[in-house]
Amino acid sequence: MLKGIYTLLITPFNTDLSLDEAGLRKLVKRQVDAGVDGIAPLGVTGENSLLSDKEIQRVLEIILEEAKDRTKVIPDTCTDSLSRTLERVKIYTQLGCDYICVYVPFLVLPKEDGVISFYEKVADESKVPIIIHNSPGRVVINLSPNVIAKLAQHPNIVGIKDGYKVMDHLAKVIYLTKNEDFGVFTGKDTLLYPLLSFGGSGNFAVAGNIVPEVMKDIFEYYSNGEIDKAQELHYSYYSLFEALRFETNPMSAKAALNLMGLPAGGLRPPLTELSEPKKKILKKILGEKGLI
Repeated sequence: MLKGIYTLLITPFNTDLSLDEAGLRKLVKRQVDAGVDGIAPLGVTGENSLLSDKEIQRVLEIILEEAKDRTKVIPDTCTDSLSRTLERVKIYTQLGCDYICVYVPFLVLPKEDGVISFYEKVADESKVPIIIHNSPGRVVINLSPNVIAKLAQHPNIVGIKDGYKVMDHLAKVIYLTKNEDFGVFTGKDTLLYPLLSFGGSGNFAVAGNIVPEVMKDIFEYYSNGEIDKAQELHYSYYSLFEALRFETNPMSAKAALNLMGLPAGGLRPPLTELSEPKKKILKKILGEKGLI
């Protein structure tokens, strides 16, 4: 079963908002050196919808050049149709990605049967394993535990990155899929520690951009039975985890990396910079943690 910490990597830009290829290589190397289980680019944190198809392919080429065979690469599709999703699955597969995270289609608001059919068709067509991406805050639709459990029975659907923050929802997903080869991951850093306590598989982590070693340590401590150490780190960095969700992701993550002197750059319109009051709080937290 897939387990561990997968960093939701930002996409760094130059001052003219073009892709910062050298900066991206530096960020990937930092993740590999930190020992994360994988890199998950091209999601919301990676500004997927604001990149061209050519840029998306280039981002993946660079990441795979730097990370292949050293850590897993799990890009997100971020598409709103079956045909478009299958196009990206084909490209990601040809490039050599290990898994593919597939967003629930947005804007079109399919019914439950349509979502199930969508995922089953993608999984049938894909030559690499599929991970569901449930993000009700972004797509309005929230996959129910029963729907997730049905999809978990498909042999090529191996996990879920769940952005729904309700603990009972996550607990029921884990309960209903406990007999499947299916990993249940939270997409919220504040929930990594509690998720592990009732059998979850890990975290697709925004905070992995800032403190990849900390996220990995929380997971490893818990997995090795050092529960107190995992809890201590969870409490110690909780304020940072919250701060990295200020306003709209990835505003805060990019602000933090810039403050740390690491490649990030600005955000493409219509996204704007983190507000000054929030940036002030974030800077204080980073300073308290010795990160700047």
